[in-house]
Amino acid sequence: MREIKLLVEMKEKAKLRKKCIVLPESHDERVLKAAEILVNENIAEVITIGNEEKIKLDAEKLGVNLKGVKIIDPTTSELTEEFAQIFYESRKHKGVTLEEAKETMKKDLFFGAMLVREAKADGSVAGSTASTGDVLKAAFQCVGMPKGISVVSSLFLMIFPNKTYSYADCAVVPNPDAAQLADIAISTADNHKKLTGEEANVAMLSFSTMGSAKHEDIDKVIEATKIANEKRPDLNIEGELQFDAATIESIGKKKAPNSKVAGKANVLVFPTLDAGNIGYKIAQRLGGAEAVGPVVQGLKKPLFDLSRGCSVDDIVNTSVLASLMAD
Repeated sequence: MREIKLLVEMKEKAKLRKKCIVLPESHDERVLKAAEILVNENIAEVITIGNEEKIKLDAEKLGVNLKGVKIIDPTTSELTEEFAQIFYESRKHKGVTLEEAKETMKKDLFFGAMLVREAKADGSVAGSTASTGDVLKAAFQCVGMPKGISVVSSLFLMIFPNKTYSYADCAVVPNPDAAQLADIAISTADNHKKLTGEEANVAMLSFSTMGSAKHEDIDKVIEATKIANEKRPDLNIEGELQFDAATIESIGKKKAPNSKVAGKANVLVFPTLDAGNIGYKIAQRLGGAEAVGPVVQGLKKPLFDLSRGCSVDDIVNTSVLASLMAD
């Protein structure tokens, strides 16, 4: 990944915070290489999960130095019994038995998520080999959502030469209802500020700008904007806005002259996953933006999902984001 000013600044901030990040998938060589970089560059402390002897052997074959990386084997760790009991107590109402809880805690994703839940690590980054569904299942069942947020979603940081945007939701929720869309906007606004330091100007995107068209899909966006503003009047959230009205000042002034967000948006909330996923990929592949993410949001603590096609740099940068979003 080319060196980008914002990412360099984020790494420097992460170094000052020195959070502990779990990289559960030790069987992936990209994870081991990322762990080495994170520790060698003093970006974060790192825990990985698995059989210590095998991990060290794999690292030796790859020429990777894991000095400073903590390795925990759930099959032998004294934490496993404790975690199983906690998991059982929290999930027994769903029919989970203690024996099932013990088996679940031997799985790297769940053990890693419990490390975060129990504040033995600050965040987790997984998904280089596991599916999004598996990563989020461990996150839901071990960590859960904070009060007031109804949905787990995602954002991508889209880094252009002159500006950084947050796009949401591009990876998780296929067709959010108005209440969910409002919570996606709120989560993204808060996290945009955490990650970039900028105040969020949130545009609720549609194919209409402030009543220029009528349709039930537009009604959803209008309702979501209303809900978001009622829940968080301190945030700058407006809609419905078309993409050009949201991002180009001259068009924003023409289409929505009374808007504080039009032409100045840095957070773009798409009405569906179709729109968000297509939008970020166009910006990345044709527009030349650097896409960092997906950043999973809406959980009590940062547990992030990677693309299975991710690079070592992607794992490092996502770990940086997790460090910045940790309490």
